[in-house]
Amino acid sequence: MKCDLVVVGAGPGGSMAAKAAAENGLEVVLLEKRQEIGDPVRCAEGVSKKELTKMVKPDERWIAAEVKGARIYAPDGTCITMSEDRAGAEVGYVLERKVFDRALAMDASRAGAKVMVKTRALGLIKEDGKIKGVSAMHLGEELRIEAPLVIGADGVESKVGRWAGISGALKLKDIESCAQFIVQDPKVDDEYCEFFFGNDLAPGGYVWVFPKGKKLANVGLGIQGSRCGPGEAVKHLQGFVESCFPKGKIVEMVVGGDPCAPPLKSATADGVMLVGDAARQTDAITGGGILNAMKAGLIAGEVAARAVSSGDVSKAGLKEYEDRWRAEMGRHLERSYEYKEFFVKLTDADLNQLLGSIKNEDISKMDLKGMLRVLMKLNPKLLWDLRHLVV
Repeated sequence: MKCDLVVVGAGPGGSMAAKAAAENGLEVVLLEKRQEIGDPVRCAEGVSKKELTKMVKPDERWIAAEVKGARIYAPDGTCITMSEDRAGAEVGYVLERKVFDRALAMDASRAGAKVMVKTRALGLIKEDGKIKGVSAMHLGEELRIEAPLVIGADGVESKVGRWAGISGALKLKDIESCAQFIVQDPKVDDEYCEFFFGNDLAPGGYVWVFPKGKKLANVGLGIQGSRCGPGEAVKHLQGFVESCFPKGKIVEMVVGGDPCAPPLKSATADGVMLVGDAARQTDAITGGGILNAMKAGLIAGEVAARAVSSGDVSKAGLKEYEDRWRAEMGRHLERSYEYKEFFVKLTDADLNQLLGSIKNEDISKMDLKGMLRVLMKLNPKLLWDLRHLVV
């Protein structure tokens, strides 16, 4: 099989890349190792309405719930509320990722990309030191797919990145061990996403409750890898559900890892671009990555079309991709990592002090930076190390 571009991974980033490249005239093959795109769902499924609608038109078929905002709880139960348009990139719509991911892949197919499920990439084909495509296993048979350019959208443990010599090793402190249940319980608040903090609940992370409508919710948590032993994420989550949703019925469970690391120093190599979790384009403070992967995928697809057309798919020829995605989100990702490095060290007493100090402030319309300014003013000694981030 011959084409202009192979995209490995049919998540939001990979599908957006395949669609953009196909719309710009490339012959694209999109590979997905699983037999069903979008399954299993290793995600809380929350996205900002404003940011999502910049890239795709919302479809009620893949929107499970529309929320009013977020409630954030300190270890002592102190609660603050933020409106959805200020609560970050993960609050607004709660998606049905199984439907959403398939819809994006179908959009790529309609644009002209060839989508191949149950097709696992086995390695990069290299000749005379140049990328010549991907070897794959499709329905039990080996397949050679020739192409001058490959986009790796294959997640946190990106094999494409490793094969291309792009260092993506994660330290334990920079990965969250995550578990999530889908829970049905009368106590689920269908109108708000909820975030619970505390070192007993989720050491170095947090618990989330994202409603999916009709008293159904994604209830999950992440624990910093350096503070998590085998099976501890599930045990912590079971304890939270027993405490907060004692009548809850668990109808689905999933576990996985989420990178909470700085972005890669380089997301390109000769003949290769990385997108989404593979490029560490995940927000380290929230763990969210859907929108960033989609944005990077769009950029990668457009750059791929120009690079293939010009005949220059070298690392230098792909510099436009590096420049554009870093201009779009690079500084934000770096700041988020600094926030994470600071906040994971806080004690429960520190967290209680911070949220308690603003419980009587009107923060409903503040964004994260605005809230940090208020927190800094009220807690200058505790937040002194973050002063350079809020000026």
